[in-house]
Amino acid sequence: QVQLVQSGGGLVQAGDSLRLSCAASGDTFSLYTMAWFRQSPGKEREFVAFISRTSTTIHYIDSVKGRFTVARDNGMNTVTLQMNSLKPEDTAVYYCAADRAYYYRGYRYNDPVKYTNWGQGTQVTVSS
Repeated sequence: QVQLVQSGGGLVQAGDSLRLSCAASGDTFSLYTMAWFRQSPGKEREFVAFISRTSTTIHYIDSVKGRFTVARDNGMNTVTLQMNSLKPEDTAVYYCAADRAYYYRGYRYNDPVKYTNWGQGTQVTVSS
């Protein structure tokens, strides 16, 4: 099983940018589809972004389209989430997640239950 270690995050003002990174180890990273989720206090974990094994399929939740970019480097075993034009409603703990599976039509990429491995979470706080 892959282990995921996150970095990045912090406190920024609205309109600023942040970059989150997730480093994988312990297994062949290119065999995993990856996703980012976030969770605010009192709310369920929410899907943010998805990227398939070879980066050919990418999905975003509507509220971050045009502002966030997910990318992966299979040679460096990392997945990143570049977050631009941040808004106070983006405030949450962000998690990277991995599923040792390939993407197919009907794959429930936005369902946290699909993912077997999770990073430790990193806080993103956006002040207005």
